[in-house]
Amino acid sequence: MGVDLYILYDVADNIATITLNRPEAANAQNGALLEELNDAWIKAAEDPDVKVIILRGEGKHFSAGHDLKPDPSTPAPEKVTLELIYQIEARRYLEFSLRWRNIPKPSIAAVQGRCIAGALLLCWPCDLIIAADDAKFSDPVVAMGIGGVEYHGHTWELGARKAKEILFTGRAITAEEAEKVGMVNKVVPRADLDSETRALAAQIAKMPSFGLRQAKRAVNQTLDVQGFYAAIQSVFDVHSTGHGNALSVSGFPILVNLDQMKETVKTVN
Repeated sequence: MGVDLYILYDVADNIATITLNRPEAANAQNGALLEELNDAWIKAAEDPDVKVIILRGEGKHFSAGHDLKPDPSTPAPEKVTLELIYQIEARRYLEFSLRWRNIPKPSIAAVQGRCIAGALLLCWPCDLIIAADDAKFSDPVVAMGIGGVEYHGHTWELGARKAKEILFTGRAITAEEAEKVGMVNKVVPRADLDSETRALAAQIAKMPSFGLRQAKRAVNQTLDVQGFYAAIQSVFDVHSTGHGNALSVSGFPILVNLDQMKETVKTVN
């Protein structure tokens, strides 16, 4: 593990707190941030003193999603191909999110402000989500000619009809809406987000570790028997066809320029 630039990590009272620490960019995710984040998850998973994991974001917003600017941590290729996109996204988005979901310790995401597109790949793998009353969740990438982000939790988290509405329109859902459909466990005042999340983590940390592990496995395994894992894998390939179509049409992995995408996000959110 290298020197962390974008992630803070702390352990106290059997609780590991992982903090996205790029507030000047609304915690947008470049390659370096995701690699550091994955290292932090693994560190928490392997630490016998850690019983519960909290994921939070520093600053006004949880995360603005994938950083749309050129990524200095990933050398620019001579030619962008679907194969290259597939390899990068399969690891940093699909593989990482599934790994975090299946870490055998309870995890809680504390979400405030905007949680856009790729940010869903950070909070959805967590077992519980506590949202501030100012939180808004969205996946507006249909505007880019893509059918949704790489980790298709939409149908499972929102239900089929609400998932279609959110994807078709690109609009954001509020914390209260997310709580109603069961995506969010609890909505709290913004000022209380960290303390409420910490209190829940402390309550869970009192339980036996093996019991927590088995309870998490029981629920995740049930979802997998219902088709969650197979669906996540297959819809990732559906997602990749969006990039392939965009490359064939424009030579670029998405069908809209970044300025237009930013205006779309402002409009729908």
